[in-house]
Amino acid sequence: MKEKIIWLTGLSGSGKTTIANFISNKIKLKKFKTIIIDGDKYRSKKKYKNNFSKKKIYENNISIIKYIYKICKNYDYVIVSVISPLKKTRTFAKKNFGNNYYEIFVNCSIKELIRRDTKKLYANAKIGKVKNLIGYNSKISYEKSDYRKITVHTHRETLKESSNKILKKII
Repeated sequence: MKEKIIWLTGLSGSGKTTIANFISNKIKLKKFKTIIIDGDKYRSKKKYKNNFSKKKIYENNISIIKYIYKICKNYDYVIVSVISPLKKTRTFAKKNFGNNYYEIFVNCSIKELIRRDTKKLYANAKIGKVKNLIGYNSKISYEKSDYRKITVHTHRETLKESSNKILKKII
């Protein structure tokens, strides 16, 4: 397998999709073929309801991994942007894709996530409209990986700084 799987993980609003789009454009400039698999878009294509139980999150992430496995031969880089809070799903991806799997933890302070709140998820969680926002008011907490990964800090790095840190490791 020569394809590289770039797995961006982190809380909602941390910058996963923004970084995915930025690095995809940079990689394309080098004449590599890329695809972005965004967690929100993937879920809507699969017509999943807003069921964010541990079981459904696990099933969705495994479904993404299986989908990547089917399509990865058509791309040089598969860029995944999904919260993926469960360590066991990311470990499963790492096991399946081996040395071609690059996990990027997109870290952002909760204070900054609440300030950004582009989808109004944190505001709605605060008033009880959103009941299971991971990292805020959910029984499901974000589980950090035990193995080496790339970490970017979007609350104190610019998009370019975070993206360049990733690009140096993956290209």
